Amino acid sequence: MTTGLDGVVAADTVMSHVDGAGGRLILRGRPLEAVAGRLDFAAVVALLWRGFAPEADDPAGLAAMLGEARVRAQARLTGLLPAAAGLTPVEGLRLLLAGLPDDDPMPAHLLAVGAMPVFVAALGRLSTGAAPVPPDPTLGHAEDFLRMLAGAPAAADRVAALDTYLTTVADHGFNASTFAARVIASTRAGTVSAVVGALCALKGPLHGGAPGPVLDMLDAIGSEADIGPWLAARLAAGERLMGFGHRIYKVRDPRADVLKDVVRRFGGDRIAFAERVEAEALRALARHKPGRPLSTNVEFYTALVLEAVGLPRALFTPVFAIGRAAGWTAHILEQEQTGRLLRPLARYVGPTPDDAA
Repeated sequence: MTTGLDGVVAADTVMSHVDGAGGRLILRGRPLEAVAGRLDFAAVVALLWRGFAPEADDPAGLAAMLGEARVRAQARLTGLLPAAAGLTPVEGLRLLLAGLPDDDPMPAHLLAVGAMPVFVAALGRLSTGAAPVPPDPTLGHAEDFLRMLAGAPAAADRVAALDTYLTTVADHGFNASTFAARVIASTRAGTVSAVVGALCALKGPLHGGAPGPVLDMLDAIGSEADIGPWLAARLAAGERLMGFGHRIYKVRDPRADVLKDVVRRFGGDRIAFAERVEAEALRALARHKPGRPLSTNVEFYTALVLEAVGLPRALFTPVFAIGRAAGWTAHILEQEQTGRLLRPLARYVGPTPDDAA
């Protein structure tokens, strides 16, 4: 019996291929390494939307359209933001996205992607008592987000690092949140509903809610002398080491390699310490579970990149959503164009009326 839909093919897609055995991620025919850090976020959105949205035919024009979408989202923000007071950023993002209209003149896939950085930046500022900063439609997605969040222009190295992160996580096969988006899209419920549903799946600790605890782990270890004993104690207690192992990849997660290169450019004691923790954790896992390949996954270096960029941990999952919105909307468009209602069967294992009698 198959559990968790492991090995089940639910649909065909041209978006991305996750090669777990080979440790490769292919985005629309291109290896991740040829995309992340080489194409900016708008270009990756165009790549994923190609053939499904007319905006993708002009990547340069699409960047301008995303700027216009951010401005349009800002206009919606004024009436929605007060209701998010007291919520966590990810809960606030869910509320704000749900407030987007299904009948806006701007295409819903464009508005949803444009709204993400505006809403997340506003929620980040709300948590500190600061007022939202309006978007600058002439800037790129990552640069404008950092500017809206901090209220001042961001350093070029931070912009480049965040842009690479957003492209790295833009799409990743039929992960839980993307599959949730496709199921909702298959009902013709609309793009906004599908994106909200995807975010609800993403925020779970087994999916996009995991990067923050990587930093909690590094903080808890504290010093180089404590790395080995701390890891050994956690493994002996049967606890998971955050940032290691993946449901699909049987070798190293290629996204981890991309983000490790990014974070190394910042340097510093924190990065050096994290690399020592990584090396010792891999050795400890090999000893503890010799028959199970457990390598570094994207969460480990995601946490370090987002910390180096200057983001608070409460924004890690919402920022993940900024990047993954590219893939969610691409899959929604693909599902609406080529798919049918997703309606799998279940194996009933409960009592029958005869048993109850």
